Amino acid sequence: MMNNIKHMCRSFLLLALVVGFSACSKKAYLFTSFHEPANEGLRMLYSYDGYKWNDLNKILLKPEIGKEKIMRDPSMIQGPDGVFHLVWTCGWKGERGFGYASSKDLRNWSAQQFIPVLQNEPTTVNVWAPELFYDDVKKEYVIIWASTIPYRFEKGIEEEKNNHRMYSVTTKDFKTFSETKLFLDPGFSVIDAVIVKRAAEDYVLVLKDNTRPNRNLKVAFSGAALGPYTGVSAPFSGLLTEGPSVVKIGKNWLIYYDAYGEKKYAAIKTSDFKHFEDVSAQTVIPAGHKHGTIVPVNRQVIERLIK
Repeated sequence: MMNNIKHMCRSFLLLALVVGFSACSKKAYLFTSFHEPANEGLRMLYSYDGYKWNDLNKILLKPEIGKEKIMRDPSMIQGPDGVFHLVWTCGWKGERGFGYASSKDLRNWSAQQFIPVLQNEPTTVNVWAPELFYDDVKKEYVIIWASTIPYRFEKGIEEEKNNHRMYSVTTKDFKTFSETKLFLDPGFSVIDAVIVKRAAEDYVLVLKDNTRPNRNLKVAFSGAALGPYTGVSAPFSGLLTEGPSVVKIGKNWLIYYDAYGEKKYAAIKTSDFKHFEDVSAQTVIPAGHKHGTIVPVNRQVIERLIK
């Protein structure tokens, strides 16, 4: 009897290890991307560990909307229902809206839509880098982006048409949207902000201080997804850096960003958003990759895309 019990225990332990390994092996990541001059469309990198990335080497969605027909800064998220939602910058200047499309499998996409924002602000210069976040507290999607409305805010040595603040809209279905609201005015020109949820009532905003001569990355903190965000930190990146994307790997967070001053893509690791370690040497980023967002997915999603 005792031998049988020991045998059963060993069997259950082995099964648990196999199941655990199998669950871990299913983890993978997609990194939305584009190549300059941004007229080709949506590209993606993929990774099984969050550090070593490969390029799918295919265009998944060609831009069809906007005056310039471009796709920059593609931000994607997978909703609770499994549907992927994508937003992007569809014009360098002169647009008061961003692009949107959705897909269940990343191969077949909905019709592309132009989502108008800031329609009551006729002097709006641009709508840059819309970033998606799902607020699981309010059960809604949040889209934040950077725009310049000249002579609205105090500025440093920026020109009035380069003095950005962050704005937001929310939606539950990508059919109806809230009114545009000011999301963040930290007292300086800001772009490329990303919302990160660490725990209940614990959010971090990774942002670019776009003032001259700074142009580096900082963080701020809030108890709610929509803010207010306060306690803007000292910079954790060097000069001439932008386009942060954040992913949690194990107990740490990786912040990928474009160190365009050094002509490379860099990565920093942190466990608390207070202490930062450069881990760029541990990563592999294909040449040409530009500003995107990282989406955790099941490994099968990547396998289907490769095929």
